[in-house]
Amino acid sequence: MSVVTSHDQPGRGIVLMLAAVACFVVMDALIKWLSATYPTLQVVFFRSLFALVPIAVLIAQQGGIARLRTERPGLHALRCLVGFGSMLCFFHAFRVMPLADVIAIGFAAPLFVTALSVPLLKEKVGIRRWSAVVVGFAGVLIMVRPGVDIFEVGAGIALLGTVLYSLAMILMRDLGRTDSTAAITFYFTMSGTIVAGLAMPFSWVQPVGLDWALLILVGLIGGVAQLLMTQAFRLTPVAVIAPFDYTAMLWGTALGYMVWGEIPDALLWVGAAIVAASGLYIVYRETRLRLPRPNIGTRTTGRR
Repeated sequence: MSVVTSHDQPGRGIVLMLAAVACFVVMDALIKWLSATYPTLQVVFFRSLFALVPIAVLIAQQGGIARLRTERPGLHALRCLVGFGSMLCFFHAFRVMPLADVIAIGFAAPLFVTALSVPLLKEKVGIRRWSAVVVGFAGVLIMVRPGVDIFEVGAGIALLGTVLYSLAMILMRDLGRTDSTAAITFYFTMSGTIVAGLAMPFSWVQPVGLDWALLILVGLIGGVAQLLMTQAFRLTPVAVIAPFDYTAMLWGTALGYMVWGEIPDALLWVGAAIVAASGLYIVYRETRLRLPRPNIGTRTTGRR
């Protein structure tokens, strides 16, 4: 495990991480609520457009417009395309599946990142991490339960979103070697706003009453959560605060029950526990080996 230095602030980092995860789950719940009335692309549009407000704060904190400079526009375009596909999959999954189920399936991302880093980044993965990946995939199968009914199809879409999100993280890992977090975040969010905005004349449903505020809130909460999580990872080593990301399952279960009466079954909890344990072991091994990891603070730009 990484050593906490005098510059680290683990207590503050953990609090920020818990707050960020709670914000993300509230955002996910709002997406699920709104998706019952509005097209997925319209929700994506508001999610991206109003997330630009907190992202502007991040850009200012990291040095202003100069931090958006890049010499790798092609890789940014690929990252935006993959991330946009992931967002569409997750938003659709929220529409047709229980909230906690989608969150639990998303926990598989570190497993796919580890597996994909071998062919795409030529990284070496030892037998211990491969074993964790195999065990984790067994947990994924327990949660997904391949079949033909609507919820299982939705689980497949959520799993596809997780794979695309993992590929986005791989691309972020590569981009992070040369470009700032502000640049990676801004270009994706702006591209999502433009692409979804182009579809608005064909898929727009007029918001009414409180829905205007909820649609705007989706973007603002997501952007604020990203700032909180980015700061948490700056203050505290990955190995210390990564486990707190899994509190999303508790928040998701609570909100899903209170709003929609959803109760995750025993198999979902078993699968989620296996996937979480495997993901945490991978974080532990990568930290001990001091391997570079994607900035988890940028997670919402692909997954949600």
